Amino acid sequence: MKKAPNISIINWLIVLFPLFDAVTRVIIDMSETLIPNIVEFMGAVDPFDKLNPKTLRDVAGMITIRYFGKGEVIDLQESEQLYLLRTGAVEQRNLDGTLRAKLAAEDFFGFSRLTQQETNTASDPYTITVIEDTLIYCLSINALLTKLNDQPNALAHFASHAQSRLRSGLNVVWSQHEKGLFFKPIMDVLNPHIVLVESTQTIQAVAKAMHVSTNSSCAFIMQNNKFIGLITDKDMTKRVVAEGIAISENIATVMTKTPYSVKREDLVITAASLMMQHGIKNIPVVDNGVPIGLITPSDLVQNHRIQAIFLIDKINKIERLDQLAKLTIERQAIFEALVEAKVTVSVIGQVMAMIMDAYNRRLVMMAEAYLGAAPCEYCWIVAGSHARNEVHMLSDQDNALILANDATDTDKAYFHYLAMYVSKGMALCGYELCSGRFMAVTHKWCQPLAVWKAHYQKWAVNPEYDLLLEMSVFLDMRYVTGNQQLVDELQACMCKQLVHNARLISALARNALVQKTPLSIFRNWVLVKEGENANMLDIKSAALSIIVNLVRVQYLQLLSQLYSAEGSVVYKTNTEERLQALFEHNVINKATFKDLLAAFQFISQIRYSHQLQALQQGKIPNNHINPNAFNSFERTHLRETFKLITSYQEVIKMKFC
Repeated sequence: MKKAPNISIINWLIVLFPLFDAVTRVIIDMSETLIPNIVEFMGAVDPFDKLNPKTLRDVAGMITIRYFGKGEVIDLQESEQLYLLRTGAVEQRNLDGTLRAKLAAEDFFGFSRLTQQETNTASDPYTITVIEDTLIYCLSINALLTKLNDQPNALAHFASHAQSRLRSGLNVVWSQHEKGLFFKPIMDVLNPHIVLVESTQTIQAVAKAMHVSTNSSCAFIMQNNKFIGLITDKDMTKRVVAEGIAISENIATVMTKTPYSVKREDLVITAASLMMQHGIKNIPVVDNGVPIGLITPSDLVQNHRIQAIFLIDKINKIERLDQLAKLTIERQAIFEALVEAKVTVSVIGQVMAMIMDAYNRRLVMMAEAYLGAAPCEYCWIVAGSHARNEVHMLSDQDNALILANDATDTDKAYFHYLAMYVSKGMALCGYELCSGRFMAVTHKWCQPLAVWKAHYQKWAVNPEYDLLLEMSVFLDMRYVTGNQQLVDELQACMCKQLVHNARLISALARNALVQKTPLSIFRNWVLVKEGENANMLDIKSAALSIIVNLVRVQYLQLLSQLYSAEGSVVYKTNTEERLQALFEHNVINKATFKDLLAAFQFISQIRYSHQLQALQQGKIPNNHINPNAFNSFERTHLRETFKLITSYQEVIKMKFC
């Protein structure tokens, strides 16, 4: 006779507990018959999955199983318990009634008591209300601390704050002993042999000093013990010899005034960034206004990753489109090296944006060489993730052209062809065309400055859905090449439209709240339902875009206040920089700042790793991830992130809507 399947006591309880009286607590003492089921469940939950089998079984043996009915409030005032939800759902609320979090199966609460015992610090009180009939595993905090005392990594997981758990996750993912030259301080690689000269000296005297002292390639010009300029041997050739300037002239007439510089404590990536962004090869190192050294490309090529980044030098020298397209493989190799090295996501995005900038600038120059000199002043700008310096392997083309107000129809035709040349070139180099056609090749986004200002004025006065979509794209814009004054003036116009415009800010907030995090009633991922990405999690729309859009709303409100008070501001496009600004101006507190920063970095790291895996497997990278690919650690931290984002959405909704 075939035996009936063995159904554990726990599984029977899960089926039967809704039949209990909704206001009756049921407490079940642990027995040997229940432990295997507990072990099986907890062994798939981070961080219990990291415990050795004996310790896990011992912890399971400490558990008391409790049932709570819907609507019941769990009293934590005198509790010394840590709670793990087996089934059901609860919500945490602060004492003022605001929602703190919603929790479901595999979630914990009671962290504050645990952390308070570990750190001897007070924690923020909250209440727990059961919103679905719930079965909970309860653990004595003192017993757990004793059992896990020799396993600090597992113990660290039970921090009271979601940010602490996310940050510990980032540390695990990114930990390594050697970050490479990127993260060395400037002091480790600078060349201390420099030539200092006075601004009153002649060109001839400075040239002699450069030759005699150290045979240096440049000289630092000083005035009243303050560094005011730089002159290189190439400057001498181009600005003096080629222009026929008398060597008896003052050096100040041909020097580079207030050159880009770095500080001794800056990281090497800072100097490399300046070199790549501005096409310069000599970066002064300044300490309290006094030069102490020099950074040049030759100081950096000792490391292969820095050599790879100097792909930009190759881009700047390419003359033909087919040659430029061949560099795509090197760009991919750089991305893979950065991700594999566990470099921070902000640096990865910045470096990849610099490379994308270089392609743009070079293609614009090649277009001008092909079409002839530009007939009027113009500025090439980028938008979207490119403008935010958050570029990845899927970043497409979001760009536009701002023309001088005196541009004629003939001039517009010229720039249309220039935009076509650049867009085609970028596509050949692996940058997809924008599906929404937010590109300079579209006539609407290749217009004189006055027309661009009219766009922003229209968006501000009539913030309807279609217009909000257009405005959202160009709220993140950044100069790449051309006359920067045009984009500066346009950004000033944008800031003016934001001042005292609560209706516009509210509309942007409502638009940013449309997308929801990918969790259903606290249990399952909300996956793409149709198409080639069916049953996949869209990590971009599910999390990253939500954070970017919500942070931008708060930043724009801050920007409008600063502009109203000061008349001009430095416009920030990067999400992390915007978060920093919100914190520095007390728009968000330190805990929220750390929460959102950790969430943004963790999700970005997940996306970069997913794209790296696809590239290594010879596949086309995308933003869609199979949820089954997540391990327990990633699944737990993703859920923490999604709950954090949902809470932030509630804050924005109450504040702006």
